[in-house]
Amino acid sequence: MAYVPQTFFDALAVRTWCGLALRALGRAREEIDAINVYPVADGDTGTNLYLTAESAVAAVEAVFEAHDAHGQGKPALADAARAMAHGALIGARGNSGTILAQLLRGMAQVLAGDGGTTHTDGAGLGLALRYAADSARQAVAHPVEGTVLTVASAAAEAAGAAEGDCGTVARAAYDGARAALAATPGQLAVLERAGVVDAGGCGLVAVLGALVETFTGEAPRAVPVTSGATREVPTGSAASPASPEECADAQAAAGPAFEVIYLLEADDTAVARLRSRLDALGDSLVVVGGDGLWNVHVHVDDAGAAVEAGVEAGRPYRIRITHFGLGDVHTTGAERPPRERAQRAVVAVVPGAGLAGLYAEAGATTVLARPGEPPASGELVEAVRRAHAREVVLLPNDADLRHTAAAAAEQARTEGIRVALIPTRSAVQGIAALAVHEPERRFDEDVVQMTSAAGATRYAEVTVAERQSWTMAGICQAGDVLGLIDGDVAVIGSDVTVTAEAVLDRMLSAGGELVTLVLGDEAPESVADHLEARVRESYLAVDTVVYRGGRQGALLLIGVE
Repeated sequence: MAYVPQTFFDALAVRTWCGLALRALGRAREEIDAINVYPVADGDTGTNLYLTAESAVAAVEAVFEAHDAHGQGKPALADAARAMAHGALIGARGNSGTILAQLLRGMAQVLAGDGGTTHTDGAGLGLALRYAADSARQAVAHPVEGTVLTVASAAAEAAGAAEGDCGTVARAAYDGARAALAATPGQLAVLERAGVVDAGGCGLVAVLGALVETFTGEAPRAVPVTSGATREVPTGSAASPASPEECADAQAAAGPAFEVIYLLEADDTAVARLRSRLDALGDSLVVVGGDGLWNVHVHVDDAGAAVEAGVEAGRPYRIRITHFGLGDVHTTGAERPPRERAQRAVVAVVPGAGLAGLYAEAGATTVLARPGEPPASGELVEAVRRAHAREVVLLPNDADLRHTAAAAAEQARTEGIRVALIPTRSAVQGIAALAVHEPERRFDEDVVQMTSAAGATRYAEVTVAERQSWTMAGICQAGDVLGLIDGDVAVIGSDVTVTAEAVLDRMLSAGGELVTLVLGDEAPESVADHLEARVRESYLAVDTVVYRGGRQGALLLIGVE
């Protein structure tokens, strides 16, 4: 695709810049991944930046397509800038992607300041870069020099000192960022030991190089990658400037086990409290956004607590919890190289935040399914990639996701990942499968044992009817309490506890050794105690375990093994 150099920063320039930035990050992705040693040597900074930019591009393109479809011509600068920022916010991945999203949001707040303006000049671009750098620094709980924040500040300072058109200011910002990037090894010992520059800063330099190309038509070529040399990012060289062993050796000996990311609908006051809560739980805290929508990123040992903090603040969704597997973080190079794939991982779709934390603490990579919004196959493929393993067991935990999960498994297999799909129909079947998972076993044996455990678990749910409907148990009315066993309505009632007891009795009439109860946020507080007492008094040698599922759609999930 050919790009025509832009004179002013207008909507078309936003579109051009986003497209060029995505292309630059795509070419540099593997190289940036390879030098990723801070804050965690998990080899995904380039990928996270690319995915964040990809989401921004999609949002901007949607605005142009909407205007074109309605014969409105080119959108206003404010519309394009806001779309860029919103797309990056909702698609931000990882620490670096989250910071990039805030940089773009900061720029958009300046560019869209006067909604009627069609374009801005070099001075306006400099102001936007200054505000972007400042807002990104404010979003990070504990800013560290020698990172992308340092590179962004240097770009803003250089841009502010430049006089001229957008091309001149963009070039000054790029040169300032490039010089700051080259100096990052002297500011962070972990970079100096690994012999590399900061990966996030390297990505930002690529993005600013795309800004230069937007206004001049010329792409800057050389970007310093190692501390003593330069490499040409656009060539997409696959050579690693530092070996995985060197990168790993630069890591601390211990640190948080999970990366937790979610979008959050909440007001400013609640987010301020959330920042304090999460800051006490872990590190690498970045909270970006505003106007009621936020992207939260943190590294913690207690993933469930991080998610619950979000629930207390507002409505978290698109929750992604990644377990820093053995060998990819917080170990020495002599033990496990950071980019070596784990032998086996479990990827599971879960219906609530509480279960997401439970699964993650058991070592699974999770995908949150919001009520009425099942994940697409692409989300499952991305989760399989995040698991970073040679072998993956996929648990869809929903009968309606069977085909989606099968498509995702097939796609992952084309990428060289061995994937086994266990057709779990409920999260309680997934819990049973995960309970017998043993990574040390042969893959086929592990899959057989997990499949057997899931298949031996009968499942049920208690929910509320949304409308009048014919069911296997008769006609239900909107507001009736429904008890579904193995996917079919078996009980219709008016009281949650009474209906749940009837469902449980039917399930245990065929026998059972373990009852699993997963409570949704809207379930009565007393229902778990009542059912536990019922099992204890009426069924000998049957144990009960209770979990909190959060906002999981159903009032109650029941499993009987």
